[in-house]
Amino acid sequence: MNHFSLSSDAVDLAQLRESLRHSGSGGFCNFEGWVRNNNEGREVSGLEYEAYAELALAEGERIIAEAIARYGVLAARCVHRTGVLGIGDLAVWIGVSAAHRDEAFRACRYIIDEIKHRLPIWKKEHYLSGDTAWVACSHTERAHEHEPPAMHAHHGHVHHHDAPVAVTAPAFTPDYSRQTRLRDVGDAGQAKLAAARVLVIGAGGLGCPVLSYLAGAGVGTLGIVDGDLLDASNLHRQTLYDARDIGQRKVDLARQRIAALNPTVSVHTYAEPLHAGNVVDVFAQYDLVVECTDDMRSRYLSNDAAVLTGTPLVLASVYQYEGQLQVVSAKPGEPCLRCLWPDEPAPGVAGSCVESGVLGPVPGVLGTMQAIEALKILLDLPRSAGQSLLLVNLLDVGTQRLPIDASRGCARHGGCAAVAQRALAQAQRDHDVDLVFASLDDAIAAGYRLVDVREPDEIAAQPLHAPSCCVPSAQLATQAGELPPGRLLLICASGRRSAHAARELRGLGVRDAYSLAGGVLALRPSCDRVPATTRSRSAS
Repeated sequence: MNHFSLSSDAVDLAQLRESLRHSGSGGFCNFEGWVRNNNEGREVSGLEYEAYAELALAEGERIIAEAIARYGVLAARCVHRTGVLGIGDLAVWIGVSAAHRDEAFRACRYIIDEIKHRLPIWKKEHYLSGDTAWVACSHTERAHEHEPPAMHAHHGHVHHHDAPVAVTAPAFTPDYSRQTRLRDVGDAGQAKLAAARVLVIGAGGLGCPVLSYLAGAGVGTLGIVDGDLLDASNLHRQTLYDARDIGQRKVDLARQRIAALNPTVSVHTYAEPLHAGNVVDVFAQYDLVVECTDDMRSRYLSNDAAVLTGTPLVLASVYQYEGQLQVVSAKPGEPCLRCLWPDEPAPGVAGSCVESGVLGPVPGVLGTMQAIEALKILLDLPRSAGQSLLLVNLLDVGTQRLPIDASRGCARHGGCAAVAQRALAQAQRDHDVDLVFASLDDAIAAGYRLVDVREPDEIAAQPLHAPSCCVPSAQLATQAGELPPGRLLLICASGRRSAHAARELRGLGVRDAYSLAGGVLALRPSCDRVPATTRSRSAS
């Protein structure tokens, strides 16, 4: 069965809905886009759609597959109409069935958002005056960015109308002569890079140089994972962006910058964090992964997925003026992250740049080193940083290499793959504590009571714009009996402490404890930056 299709005829909605019925489904979500009778002050009598069918069908199937893998839904389909449509006609239909409603909603939204960005579909407006016009079809030099200067929505979603030639044959021809002159690169090496697929997790201080250098080098496909909006505090170290970008999604900004740098690079974006339910499927789509979040939880999750899929992984972390670099080759017998540090540290043990501070060039240096290691792996160059941990101190400009003995690590517990399998299974069991909400109002409307587990100084600096009770995470275990009744949504700065606290509460018998995925940083700016008085715990 094709998951994405184009149709010049009316759509049988009952048949589509029935095709998604599944015995394991607890929720079904669908989106319908309709033709409306006006646009920008002009009365419209109908629309006419044309599609570059071969590319649209292939890309549509890819979008559906990404949504299924990313959100763990059971089934999904999309039909887009072509030809002449009248007012009120159905233009696009999307349906998703899933075990839970949250995944169904998110997958449905992902599909329509990606369709509007990526599918080559053109639209002609028919006006009551008798005139017609193709809309949003200007062939600009930046068409490859999927950001044409004018976009028009007629049925609840927007199509970016790039001409087929802009998708398949960018006008810009990159010049890689400076690197192909290297004996170890040449034309053969450049061809390897063009065929490579690299996933970059995190588009921040580490990810910015990685993305810039890999795109500049001509890596054919880049995937970008980042769920954050750009904050003013990011700009001193995240050099892909500028002050005009504040408040926008980093994945969208990064895609635009890469397209401007090298329009021959294909970019896929993931605006939701990877989790135990989708990380293996996503890793399996790439030849190499570069982990740039500087987040312990993400590093361990990436390590386990890399080992299980055999995907090489380049890790880096920073702390103030220092950094660490490790390459996990994912080859049998070679060490992984858990060979050095078997267990993920508890939240708060390792400070982040938010908590501890960082000098801007430090992640720039470490990210550049990650890019070098990635290119060495893709080009099969010698002297990889594998089987060791590289320590970098930028105050005294010194480095130290610590060998990692695989025989003293995971090998004593069944090997890296066995350890990773057990860890990922546990992470999958823990995953259901995370919930995604765009705003705290949405969470309250869904029936959740908010529990702020941050420290008092954090709350004072950035109070929640919603009623909540406040219990620091270190005190939750002793005050579990005093929490408000009902479903609890725990909130911290990044989602790490709150997830750990939610699991701890469940172990104490508080079964309806959940964590806000991404924490305060993942909320819309209007939801976490407007000053408000946060209620004390007793005021709930």
